[in-house]
Amino acid sequence: MLNGALIGCGFFAMNQLNAWRDIEREGGGARIVALCDRDPERLAAAATRFGIERTYPDAAEMMARETLDFVDIATTAPSHRGLVELAAANRLPVICQKPVAPTFDDAKAMVAACEAAGVPFMIHENFRWQSPLIAVREAIDGGAIGTPFWGRVSFRSGYDVYAGQPYLAEGERFILEDLGVHVLDTARFLFGDVAGVAARTNRVNPRVRGEDVATVLLSHENGATSIVDCSYSSRLEQELFPQALVEIDGSDGSIRLSANYRLAVTGKFGTEVRDVSPPLLPWAERPWHNVQESVLLIQRHWVDCLRSGKAPSTSGRDNLGTYALVEASYLSAATGKTVDPRTL
Repeated sequence: MLNGALIGCGFFAMNQLNAWRDIEREGGGARIVALCDRDPERLAAAATRFGIERTYPDAAEMMARETLDFVDIATTAPSHRGLVELAAANRLPVICQKPVAPTFDDAKAMVAACEAAGVPFMIHENFRWQSPLIAVREAIDGGAIGTPFWGRVSFRSGYDVYAGQPYLAEGERFILEDLGVHVLDTARFLFGDVAGVAARTNRVNPRVRGEDVATVLLSHENGATSIVDCSYSSRLEQELFPQALVEIDGSDGSIRLSANYRLAVTGKFGTEVRDVSPPLLPWAERPWHNVQESVLLIQRHWVDCLRSGKAPSTSGRDNLGTYALVEASYLSAATGKTVDPRTL
């Protein structure tokens, strides 16, 4: 059994703790044995809820006193570099929430620290682990639509995301850094790496400091073109939060992942329509259940990688490619120019 520790017991970390408990109960070979958080009330509440006896206000003390096989970092981005470098110094594999860091230089330093220490480093980049998006990837790989040449990944909502995560309204950067990183990573997952980025952003909601709307045009290395669009200021007839919608055109057909997880694959011999709704886990709740299931899937993948020695699909090294898209998007929006993310 692999013993892990979770650092950060806030809003989203409850999903991670529930998923870790499921993995332990299903005999998946990992469990959380210690918790760390600077807020004593939040730490005590999480410990009581999940029956974890060993708690610490300081991550360095926890790593020094506990015998661990990995750490799971669920804090906000400004603390990530110090915690990841601390884990690397203790030769501990580390999975870390996104966004990986406040700056690209920080992200590169974190990857370098883990590589120098010889420890696995994975980013909790969970959109590509949502089962409806996995179904889209499988449809592409099945060959029914031929070679994709155009695509769109869209996340548009008016959901009050600030109620549970009020800090989102306070940063100079918002939707590209917090949500766009997921959607951009999905575009990489579906269409491959990117050679050019052209982006436009807007701030519609006066309550937030950063941008809450973004549209990004991606030129992929394989010749495909995709559009990534994100909004938290779209009041729609049907609120789809937190669903991502996907459109793909290929040389022999098309794929559409539309509202309420309807997947339509059109090829030379007609259209196949499937319901690819994610399961509602016992601890999950709508509408978050697609994200919550993806947390369980990504953590299972992390355990499998630790046991097999293979690199995680969302490794720190791989995630630099996604982070570069975020940085290129901000630079393009600021300058009005197309940016090659490979040069950053």
